[in-house]
Amino acid sequence: MLISFLLIPILTAIVLLFIKKDTLASQTAIAASLATLALAVFASLNKVEAFDMAWLPNLNSRFTLQVDGLAKILILLTAISLPAILISTASNEYKQKNIFLSLLLFTQAGLMGVFLAGDALLFYFFWELALIPVYFLCSIWGGEKRIAITFKFFIYTFLGSLFMLIGILFLNAHTAEHSFSIQAFIHANLTGGQKITAFALFFIAFAIKMPIFPLHTWQPDTYEQSPTAVTMVMSAVMVKMGLYGILRWLLPLFPVAFAAHTHVVVFLSVVGILYASFIAIRQDDIKRLIAYSSIAHIGLMNAAIFTGTGMAIQGALIQLFSHGINVLGLWIIADILERQTGTRSMQQMGGLAKKQPTLAILLVGFALANIAMPLTNAFVGEFLMFNGLFILNPWIAAFAGISIILAAIYTLNMVQKVAYGEISDKINAMPAPNKAAQAVLIILLIIVFVTGVYPQPLFTLTADTLEQLLAK
Repeated sequence: MLISFLLIPILTAIVLLFIKKDTLASQTAIAASLATLALAVFASLNKVEAFDMAWLPNLNSRFTLQVDGLAKILILLTAISLPAILISTASNEYKQKNIFLSLLLFTQAGLMGVFLAGDALLFYFFWELALIPVYFLCSIWGGEKRIAITFKFFIYTFLGSLFMLIGILFLNAHTAEHSFSIQAFIHANLTGGQKITAFALFFIAFAIKMPIFPLHTWQPDTYEQSPTAVTMVMSAVMVKMGLYGILRWLLPLFPVAFAAHTHVVVFLSVVGILYASFIAIRQDDIKRLIAYSSIAHIGLMNAAIFTGTGMAIQGALIQLFSHGINVLGLWIIADILERQTGTRSMQQMGGLAKKQPTLAILLVGFALANIAMPLTNAFVGEFLMFNGLFILNPWIAAFAGISIILAAIYTLNMVQKVAYGEISDKINAMPAPNKAAQAVLIILLIIVFVTGVYPQPLFTLTADTLEQLLAK
């Protein structure tokens, strides 16, 4: 079963290269993504055996795929995101759409591989497989400034990948059998100074990917200039690679160095939360507002993980899934507005509730989730994370808590500008509602409120991972 998470998107991506009709290409990609979703739902409800086979015997690296609660929750998020993105953007026109969709599915395969890999070299391979298609998607189908912005994105991600590769090779050289398995890395023979060096190499790679302050500057520009379908993948799923790397590799491999850097990393994360929140308040571009909002939410998750408290880590595990669903809904709405009005400026919008009331209701629903209102999925995760921060240091929790007020300001301001007031010329010119996209949004909003009212399945799914992490 685990190998199917890779084979379905990869084989479909190859087939798409030979399908020239846009409609057939979209239908093929959607069918493959739905098949992957069915597998992910089955895997999340059942115990799945690991997959292991020889891969690079000369390097003592094996093709090992394994799944626990952490992997399951991110595989499920990835599997939900792709069909939601493909269905909601099916009517969008792209030149050489079959190649565009093929690269998206290669990205999905890379993401699945990152979340399943039990071998460090395999993890690095899939890490790159997830990033390389995004580079081409941004540089070919992006906005007017795509070349400069994509180059900046490439430099950041290339440096991050380079640091991680050096860290992997460094650890491999200090294992008894020169193995790349997680267990071999955990038992690597390192001095205290070497552990801190390796910790730094891995942490920089993961910090760039999330990103956290001050390594975040590539994100808003890349989100703005990328095709919105690509931005959805990056914001809903790809940023989770960094948080996943911390939980899967950094904490288990370097628990002492992890604990020693708690206050430094939490401080940087809180600074990033407040910085991104204040910048979001000043935004008129709806895509940039969502981008800065995402930086703040990711910073909170990173801070919670580094507290080392069970409550905060549990909250972060749940928020990995919840944030992905919430931000995906916001991006789909932003894409509909941009496509149908021709602008991203909220000042030029207004009156959406009178023109398309269903879409306005959906916008309000996801906005409430974005500010973690009770009964929404984000409330559960944020409540636990802030409790963990309070246990670490009440003052840190207080400063981080300011972001709750700031999030309400910029999110509700967005709703007020877009949904209410007099109908603007841009909104008035909107064509008929995108029924497929609205159906996707309704399903996502149901997930928001169901997991907000009854989050126990997410607690159950991540229980094994939490126990293992706390043992470290």
